[in-house]
Amino acid sequence: MSSHHIVKEKQEPALYIDELGNFNEEYLGQLLEWSPTLLVNGENYEKIFSLGLKVDVLVNGSNQEVQEDTRIVQGPVDALMVAINFLYEQKYPAVNVITRKFDLEKFAGFEDKINIVVFTERAKHYPIKSGFSVWKPSGSQFFNSWQPLPRSYQSDAK
Repeated sequence: MSSHHIVKEKQEPALYIDELGNFNEEYLGQLLEWSPTLLVNGENYEKIFSLGLKVDVLVNGSNQEVQEDTRIVQGPVDALMVAINFLYEQKYPAVNVITRKFDLEKFAGFEDKINIVVFTERAKHYPIKSGFSVWKPSGSQFFNSWQPLPRSYQSDAK
C-alpha cells in the first residue's frame, strides 16, 4: 500500500547551500527528500548542478547560465545574508543551511524572524527557544556554541 502526501509550498524548510564542502550525501538526500525550495550560493552552483539538482534560487550568481525557471537574487552583502533575507521577505518560516563553518555572527538577529538550522560536516546548530525539549540517547553531547547571544543556543554533534 502506498501513501501519498501533498506538501504545500513553504510547509517544509527551504534548503540553502552556502558551501557544500564534504557534506554527507546521505544527509543531503534527507534534506532534499520533500523537495524543499533550493537556494544555492553562486560560487557552488556548478557543483550542485552537476549533482543533477534543480535549483530554485541562485544567490549572488553572476554571468552564469542557469536552469530554466531559476530565479537569480543579488545583494550587496555575502550570499548567506542575501539568502536568509530573501527567505524572510518571502515569508518562509524555516530554512536549513549547509555550510562548511558555523559563524555565529552571520546568524545573529535572525533567530526571531525565521527558524534556522545550520548543518556543517560534523554538527547541527540550532537556536534553543522557550519550551524546548528533545529526546537524545544516553551519552549524546550538546555544546553551547551560540552563548554570546542573549538567547540560549545549542548545537548537537552528529
